[in-house]
Amino acid sequence: MLKRVFVAPDPGRARLRFAARAVLGVGLAVVVCGLAGHSLTGTVTGGLAALLALFTVTDATVRGQAVTTALLPAVGMPVLAAAAVLHDQPVARDLAFLAVIGAGVYARRWGPRGHSLGVFAFMMFFVAQFLHAAVGQLPELFTAVALSVLTAAAVRFGVWCYERRLPPAPVPAAPGGRGLARVTTRQAVQATAGAGFALVVGQLVSGQRWYWAVGATWWIFVNTTSRGETLVRGFRRVLGTVIGIGLGLLVAVPLNGAGAPTAALVAVCVFGVFYTAAVSYTWMMLWVTLLAELLYGLLGVLSPGLLALRLAETGVGALGAVLAVLFVLPVTTHAVTDGWIQRALRCVHTCTAEAAARLAGDPAADPAGRVAELEQLLGRVRLSVAPLVHPLNPMLGRKRRARRVLGLLDDCAREIRGLVAVAADPEASHDTRLAAACWRVRDAVEALTEGGSGHVAPTERPPVNEPALAHLHGLEQALAELAQPLRTPPGSPLGSPLVGA
Repeated sequence: MLKRVFVAPDPGRARLRFAARAVLGVGLAVVVCGLAGHSLTGTVTGGLAALLALFTVTDATVRGQAVTTALLPAVGMPVLAAAAVLHDQPVARDLAFLAVIGAGVYARRWGPRGHSLGVFAFMMFFVAQFLHAAVGQLPELFTAVALSVLTAAAVRFGVWCYERRLPPAPVPAAPGGRGLARVTTRQAVQATAGAGFALVVGQLVSGQRWYWAVGATWWIFVNTTSRGETLVRGFRRVLGTVIGIGLGLLVAVPLNGAGAPTAALVAVCVFGVFYTAAVSYTWMMLWVTLLAELLYGLLGVLSPGLLALRLAETGVGALGAVLAVLFVLPVTTHAVTDGWIQRALRCVHTCTAEAAARLAGDPAADPAGRVAELEQLLGRVRLSVAPLVHPLNPMLGRKRRARRVLGLLDDCAREIRGLVAVAADPEASHDTRLAAACWRVRDAVEALTEGGSGHVAPTERPPVNEPALAHLHGLEQALAELAQPLRTPPGSPLGSPLVGA
C-alpha cells in the first residue's frame, strides 16, 4: 500500500500541484474567515467549503469548472438553511437528509457538474449536524461559505490555474439507460436505502454522532458504479478509518486542540487527502479521519471514547451500503465492466484511425486527444475490475483472468502511445501497409465487442525499423490475445462474455 501511494506515477506532477494548491486555497480561506471575525464554527464551515470547492469540481474545461464553482453556494446555502431550521425536528430533519442524499446521487446523471453539486449539498447538511448549526448562526455561516468559495476560486482560477496550460481532460460519461435501467437512478435508490438504514441504526448507537454513519454510507457510494466496486470501497473506508483512528490516538488526542501544531497538522491532512485521493481510497480515508479528529480537538470534544464511537458508526454506515448494493436494485460488476471494456476497445480503434490519418498527412487528425480519452476509459476499467483483483477475492481463476485482461489492455495503451508519438513526428511518412493494419485493428475490435464475430488472428511483428507498423502489429497481437479471456462463459472473471459464447 505504501508503494502504491509513493511510487505511483504522477505525470506532470499533477497530484503534487493539486495537493499543494489545496493547502494554499483552504489556508487562505481560513485566514479570510478569521479576518472577517468569524467564530470557530464559521471558520471551520468556511474551510470545509473551500476544501470541497477545490476537491469536487472536475469539469473538463476551466470555464466549466468556474461555472460549477459559482453554483456551489446557490445549491449549498439552501440545504444548510434547511438543516439548521430542522435541527430540533428529528423526523423532518431525517427525511430532508435522505431527500438530499437521493437527489445528490441522482444528479450524477448530469455528469461532473451534477456530481459536484450533489456532493456539496450533502456536505452542507452534514456540516450542519457536525457543528450543531443553529438558525441564529446562518448569516455568519452563509458569509463564511461565500467568502471561502470565492477565495478558493481566486486561487484555482487566478493565482494557480495550471489547467489553462493543459488540454481539456475527457471525463467518461456514466452508463445510460432509462428509468431504473439507468445506473444513476438505481444508485440513488440504493444510497437512500443504505443511508436510511445507517440513520436509524446510527441513532441507536449514538443520538449525537449518528450522522457519521450516514456520511460513511454516502462516501462509499461516491465514484462507484457496480456492486463489487461499492463493496471494495466499503472495505477500504473501514480500513482507512481504523488506521486513521490509531494515528489519531498517537497524535490528535495528545495535542488536545493546541492551536499552532493542530493547524500545521490540518494542513498536512489536507495535502494528504488531495495527494492520495487518485491512487488509494484507504490512504485518503486515513487523512480524512485524522483531519476530523484534529477538528474535534479544536472544538474541545476529542477523546478515545469519541474515536471508538466513530469506528462503530463507520461500521454501521459501511454495513448499510453493503446491504443496499446487495439487495436493492443491484448493479452487477460484470455488466458495468463489459460496458467500459467495450468503450475502451472502440477508443483503441479510433486512436489507431486518427494516428493513421495523421501519418497520411491529414492535419485535422488528433490522435493525442484520443489517447487522453483512452487513459480515462482504462481508469474506469481498472476501477470496475478492482473487486475481481482484490487480495481478498477467493476466486483465483477469476482473479488471474481479470489481471490478464488488464495487462493486455495496458499493452494496447502502450502501443497506442507509441503509435501516436510516431505520428507526431513531422518527418514520419505514410506507408501503404498502415491502412491494411488499421483495417485489421478495426476488425479485431469489432470481433471483441458486442455484435462482433469472427476469429482474431495474431500476426507476425515487422522489422523494428518500421516503428508505426511495429506498434500496429503489437496492438493486433494484444487484441488477439484478449479474445480468450473476454470470450468466456458466465462465471468467468468478467462475469459474462462480451461476445455470445
